[in-house]
Amino acid sequence: MILTADYHTHTKYSDGKNTVLENAERAKELGLEAVAITEHGFTHIAYGIKRREKEAYFRDIREAAHRTGISVLVGIEANILGREGGSDLTEEDFADFDLYLAGFHVISRHESFYDFRCGVTGMMRERMRRRFPQWLIRDTTRAYCNAVRRNPIDILTHINYECCADVVEVAKCCRDYGTYVEISGKKQHFTDEELAAVAQTGVRFVVNSDAHSVERIGDVLLALEQVVRVGIPEERIDNLKGRMPAFRLAEYKKKHV
Repeated sequence: MILTADYHTHTKYSDGKNTVLENAERAKELGLEAVAITEHGFTHIAYGIKRREKEAYFRDIREAAHRTGISVLVGIEANILGREGGSDLTEEDFADFDLYLAGFHVISRHESFYDFRCGVTGMMRERMRRRFPQWLIRDTTRAYCNAVRRNPIDILTHINYECCADVVEVAKCCRDYGTYVEISGKKQHFTDEELAAVAQTGVRFVVNSDAHSVERIGDVLLALEQVVRVGIPEERIDNLKGRMPAFRLAEYKKKHV
């Protein structure tokens, strides 16, 4: 399975180790047609990109694209901020970005203290390997689905990382709105049984590295091993063998920006 593009990578602008140019050069070495730079969103307390850094960020990405000759996308891994599905990428930002990823990160500025408590509870229970209460699964599912409904999110990242949702309901929402579900090459966030159930909804997938260093750019082996194990057809994954996804943000911008 040949990877066309890696749509989830980080650089020194957030918690990555390398520069934008170094990420792009590695993607070119690997023969990728495109790579996205997707720093953590503005409300991430520890590693979020700052709004004052945007112009430098955009300039570095344009320069990397020019010097490497491959497509380097201006992306972000925005934070889902609570049960109502708010995000720290606003409509005013859309014109500046090519790719809109979103996921849960506990150390971000949530919409309410209750939403922050949900995040901390999920993180602690995952690390302690304790059962997730039904109220937390319900509210996390609500947050994912409302985020997809309210925002033109292209890819939901690492679903169930330090939280727990009804993955089938989340996948159905993604299917209905045209948001891709990420299968991560960094860490397995779905059990095989969960991924099989998600696949049965008909949702489309991408595989990404979530690379924080150049050595991991394009490394989706863990994801592809699970894909084969679960029996998901390659045709359901839209960034393999020359295929390129049809992203929501681009379509939204054609109509509204």
